[in-house]
Amino acid sequence: MKESTLAKLDTLIERYPALSICRQSLTEAVDAVCASYRQQGKLIICGNGGSAADSEHIVGELMKGFVKKRPIPDTLYAKMQAVCPHEADYLRENLQGALPAVSLMNAIGLNSAFANDQAPDLAMAQQVLGLGRPEDVLLGISTSGNSSNVVYAVQLAKTLGIKTIGLIGSRQCKMQTLCDIVIAAPEIETYKIQEFHLPIYHTICMAVENEFFDK
Repeated sequence: MKESTLAKLDTLIERYPALSICRQSLTEAVDAVCASYRQQGKLIICGNGGSAADSEHIVGELMKGFVKKRPIPDTLYAKMQAVCPHEADYLRENLQGALPAVSLMNAIGLNSAFANDQAPDLAMAQQVLGLGRPEDVLLGISTSGNSSNVVYAVQLAKTLGIKTIGLIGSRQCKMQTLCDIVIAAPEIETYKIQEFHLPIYHTICMAVENEFFDK
């Protein structure tokens, strides 16, 4: 990991000293996501309620520029010129490099159909079954660490050989022992856990972006 990437983690701890206990797990999470991207994998994210909104937020930070510019490389620009020479400059000037990420929370049609026809708490697991590949990473967000649909998604991911990260609180819970990497915010009240989750995942997004778009 680059020194400039490690500095992102240092900044988080400086701003939120209580998160110093998460330093090792944060480092492991950034390493896992970067390893996935280097293998052409993607980040799959899920959660309920506020954590569903966080899932969408993370996708927004990864699939477009976050704090760094992400210019279109010359090789892709050359292909744009071959396919659409009149629009190539416009595409290059406005598109940004993307880090593949998908939230399981926005598949409204699939989730509602599966919930109605099969089992509501397995809708996320069904998506993992269809979308997941061994090179991917699953990030499950749950303030309780016991959300059944997130737990089932993590279990299915592990079954498929997918690395799993749990973003939880400090309560005793199923995800503490189930996930490969556990980032436990040092709080037990839901809203306080959520207040820590945002700077945690912002830092992960910034750190990963820095690894691939440092220039």
